[in-house]
Amino acid sequence: MLEHIVLFKWKPEATPDAIASILDDFNHMPGNIPEVVSVSCGENFTNRSQGFTHGLVVRLNVPEELERYQQHPFHQKIVQEKIKPILADILAVDYQF
Repeated sequence: MLEHIVLFKWKPEATPDAIASILDDFNHMPGNIPEVVSVSCGENFTNRSQGFTHGLVVRLNVPEELERYQQHPFHQKIVQEKIKPILADILAVDYQF
C-alpha cells in the first residue's frame, strides 16, 4: 500500500466555501479515480502545523499508481480549477507500508 499525504496552506483570499468545495471533491475521488483506494481529508485543529491548515491522505495500492492518480482528469480538474488559484504553499510525502 502507498500513502500520499498532502498539506495545504491557502492564500489569505481563500474563502471557507472554496476550501470546503475542494474537500468535497477530494471525498469523491474514490468513485472517480480507479487507483484511489480511500481518502481522508480535513482541517487541522492544533497549533503545530506551521501555517498548513488542511490535510489530505490518499491510499493507493502500489507506487506505480501515484502518477496515474496525479494525471487523472478528475484530479487535474481539482488542482487546476480549485487548488492552484488559492494555494499559498503545499507539502507532500509519499511512503509505502
